[in-house]
Amino acid sequence: MKGVYINFFLTERAEHDGILLYVWLLQQARKLGLHGGTALRGMAGFGRHGKMHEESFFELVPDLPVEVGFIASEAEVAKLLAVIESAKLKLLYTRDSVEIGITGDSQ
Repeated sequence: MKGVYINFFLTERAEHDGILLYVWLLQQARKLGLHGGTALRGMAGFGRHGKMHEESFFELVPDLPVEVGFIASEAEVAKLLAVIESAKLKLLYTRDSVEIGITGDSQ
């Protein structure tokens, strides 16, 4: 089956409406009926503003990079992007066409 992989890039402490943004994204995708999503915490990174985000011994609350990804249909991704737009969020994302399958599943 053909689908889309959409991946959002943010930081761990980013919030929307008092909720951690990566949690908010996962909740919205779940409400829309997407079949899964993953938030991955990075060890270090920097974004378009050049600020380095990394965990250090002296920092009590790090603000590490987070990637939130979903594999879904074109229609599901369009709905998710519409929800994000209506929330007036500006998020960096990548979007790729993918083939979706399950090993051992006869077609």
